[in-house]
This record gives sequence, C-alpha cells and structure tokens, in this order.
Amino acid sequence: MTHSSSNRRTLLCAAASTAALFALAHAPAHAQATYPNKPIRMVVPFQAGGATDVLARVLGQKMAAGLGQPIVIDNKPGAAGIIGTDAVAKSPPDGYTMVLSLSNSLMTNEFLYEKLPYDTQRDLTLVYQIAMAPLVLVVHPSVPAKTGPELLKYVTAHKGKVAYGSYGVGAYPHLAGAHMSLTQQADMNHVAYKGEAPMMQDLIGGQIQMAYASALVAKPHIDAGKVRAIGVSGERRMSTLPNVPTLAEQGLKDEAYRVTGWLAIAVPAKTPKPIVDRIAEEVRKATQQPDVRERVAAMGFEIKDSSPELFAAAWKQERPVWERLIKQSGAKLE
Repeated sequence: MTHSSSNRRTLLCAAASTAALFALAHAPAHAQATYPNKPIRMVVPFQAGGATDVLARVLGQKMAAGLGQPIVIDNKPGAAGIIGTDAVAKSPPDGYTMVLSLSNSLMTNEFLYEKLPYDTQRDLTLVYQIAMAPLVLVVHPSVPAKTGPELLKYVTAHKGKVAYGSYGVGAYPHLAGAHMSLTQQADMNHVAYKGEAPMMQDLIGGQIQMAYASALVAKPHIDAGKVRAIGVSGERRMSTLPNVPTLAEQGLKDEAYRVTGWLAIAVPAKTPKPIVDRIAEEVRKATQQPDVRERVAAMGFEIKDSSPELFAAAWKQERPVWERLIKQSGAKLE
C-alpha cells in the first residue's frame, strides 16, 4: 500500500467517523422536527368502557387529526392504575407513548403503597391536566339530611350507625368519608367496593347510607329519586347538576371537601420539550372543540385550561393536601 493510499484511507475513515458523530448528535433534533411520523400509543391504565377510557377515545380521535398520525388506545388495567402508568414510565422518551390517567396513579398512589415501581417526579413528565373530576355526595332517602351541615349533624347523632361506600381504599370517596368521620367523631363504617356500580347499587338498596359518586353514575338515580344529592366536591358546581351546590358553598370549608381528582396526560421523563409542548397544544385544541366540551361536561368533568408548566405547578400545590388526607385516613396498601 502506498503512503498516499494510506493517507487517503485515514482521511476517509476520519470523515466517516465525523459524519456518524454529527448524525448521532443531531438525531434528536431531527426526530423532533419530523415528529410524529408513526402511530402514537395512548395508554389507559384502566378497563375499557370507564370514564377515563371514554375520554381517551374522544381526545385520541381529535388529536390524531391535528398530529396527522393515528392514536392507538391501549388499555392496561390493574393495581389502581400502576401497571399501565409504569409501562409508560419505562417507555422510550420519544413522544410515541403517553398515559391518560387519573390523579391516583400520577399522585396519590405514592402515599398509599409501600413500594411503587415508578416515581412520578423522576420517571414522568407532566403534560396536560385535562379536566377536574368533582364528585357528588349522595345519601339514601332514609337519611333525612338535605344539606351538608344537616348531614354532619346526622352522622354525629348516629355515631357508629352510618356506613359510607367507596370504590377503593385510598380513593377520594374513602378519604373524604374518613375525614367526615374523624372530624365529627362519628365512627362511621367504610365499605370498599370493586367499582362504582356495585357501590351505587348498595346505596340504593340501603346497605350503606352515603357515598361520593361521579355524576355519570349518580345523576340517573338522583333524577329518579332513588338517592338524594347533598353537595358537590371542589370549588364549582357541575354543569350537569347545576342545582346542586358545592359543599364549600354550604360552609364545609375543609380542604377534604374542596379538592377533586383529575384526569391528565403524562409522558416518559426526558421526552424533548418541543415534543411535550406539541402534545400539550394538540390536547388544548381538542378540548376547545364544542363537541368535546359537551361530552366531557356530560360526564361531570370540568375542562381545564392547562399546559406543562401550569400542570406541574398545580401538582406541587395539591400534593401535600392529598398526603395529609391519606395519612389521616390511615390507608396503606402493599
């Protein structure tokens, strides 16, 4: 081999190495510029057919039009949303996997479970808080109370005789009921169900006397007179139950009655900021469409005007409130 051939080969190898390094360094930027160029997976960590799943399918259809790629809904139920959320936390941070979940898997589970396979702050990036999910406090017709203050007096006067239902240990209906029991020294009995439907059926049947429920499940029974609405959690009335005042309006000012759950989207940590912002913008555009807003309101949810920054700030503000409520309830899961 001649000296000039050797030099030429060395130069070619160096050029190839430089090109490879350049391509590697600019690959993320290129991926961001061409995002999205394949279908996107939206994980719902709950069973198909529930409120979270319905919202995901409504949003997914609208977002797909804006992104120019199909959004595939992937139901991964189990362990109060942990299985599906963990799957997203461990996915590549490229914008092609996201989770649409409730506040339990994105916040409160960390206070309930001894060990979680993911850490929301470390393993996920919060993208958009889609809607608040207030609940309506309902009682069996045999309970004479018609307002929040009357109900507090009733449970105090009937110490140890009132049972309240929830659809899981550590869920908001459990935490709010436990708070009422403790503050009123009512020694109320908590009955946990495997879902909202069986909880409501037992309330209608009189096996339990009160429960917090979604408007989607409770409204038909309120309208039929099978249960009585006492008040709504959160800061604003539900548009689907406009004549039911909030508990706060009625003087129940404790934070347990003012907070609500929520539905939101998150992606794996280290997802590039331009991709996070693009997803957030498409969610915002979808939730501004009248048919989406109407559908969400009918489910008893309240659309939020959000962003990654607003969601992160709200998450940090609410976190200590839920931590206090869970510690107060004594709920703990393995």
